Amino acid sequence: MTDTSKRPLAVFDLDNTLADTAHRQRFLQRRPRDWDAFFAAAPQDPPITEGVRLARDSAVECEVVYLTGRPERCRQDTLDWLAAHGLPEGRVHMRPDGDRRPARITKLEILRRLAGDREIRVLVDDDELVCEDAERAGFAVLRARWTAPSAELAQAQEREGRT
Repeated sequence: MTDTSKRPLAVFDLDNTLADTAHRQRFLQRRPRDWDAFFAAAPQDPPITEGVRLARDSAVECEVVYLTGRPERCRQDTLDWLAAHGLPEGRVHMRPDGDRRPARITKLEILRRLAGDREIRVLVDDDELVCEDAERAGFAVLRARWTAPSAELAQAQEREGRT
């Protein structure tokens, strides 16, 4: 087994970075939003070619880690999705069930913890507020701009702490 303890980390978001959520956005356009249906549809997300390629390429030099705002209750579906699409194995950090803090806060908290004993080579994320806060904190960021921005998802990430 290869010793990965010294390899730098490449940290990847999931939704709209690796997984295309466009088909399930309709559940966020309803009032009230149907969060159970939104997350239940995640296993059907098509992979985003650019993000998947970058994750695979990053695995050559880095340990790949996944950092998502998805709730912990979605762990098995998420692990199954990553494996089904041939993404590199890696630790998956998820939002605790019931945690409604904005993604930019929860993700930066985890990034800082990860950086405590490892170099973070890059964070790849589509959430502009997450990216801005990570850059201000000194992290290298690559903005995943390969899907159309979703106002509904942005509001969910920032105001509702849901993903």
